[in-house]
Amino acid sequence: MAIKLTLPLQEDAIDTLRAGDSVLLTGHMLTGRDAAHKRLFALLQKGDSLPVDLRGETIYYVGPAPARPGYAVGPAGPTSSYRMDVYTPALLDLGMKGMVGKGIRSPEVIEAIVRNHAVYFAAIGGAAALIARSIKSERVLCYEDLGTEAVRLLEVENFPAVVAVDCRGNNIYASEPPKFRTYQE
Repeated sequence: MAIKLTLPLQEDAIDTLRAGDSVLLTGHMLTGRDAAHKRLFALLQKGDSLPVDLRGETIYYVGPAPARPGYAVGPAGPTSSYRMDVYTPALLDLGMKGMVGKGIRSPEVIEAIVRNHAVYFAAIGGAAALIARSIKSERVLCYEDLGTEAVRLLEVENFPAVVAVDCRGNNIYASEPPKFRTYQE
């Protein structure tokens, strides 16, 4: 049974999550991919303020396709999270609480997740059309010139994900594969 969570995430909710938990996210989240992360990080490096407040926010690594009639966005599947790893610790240190993407994270990101009591959710790659159904609205917040990679605000309802790395550093990408190994090395 999936755990229903309201975004933005609250500290007590983050504390109850365990790696491997299935969740349904409802509320608002930001979007951003490589190009947006690079710009945000460059501003931080210069000591400038960001065009969006990340405190308490969850960011979805996605560049949604154009919407079909009747939908807020088109297919909206997760991108590979490792591409944001160089920027993520700094954003977590600013107070970001969650990320949604796919694939493994670096040891530095996992350390930052633990240090900042945050969580990394995995969305299912290949389910972009299904995920789009849980997105009820979207609007560009900044970096409109980046097109699909602009930072957006999404309103989501029952967005399906799995806790991939919990606030203690438990990581399904490390713990689960050995359970399915069919031979001894």
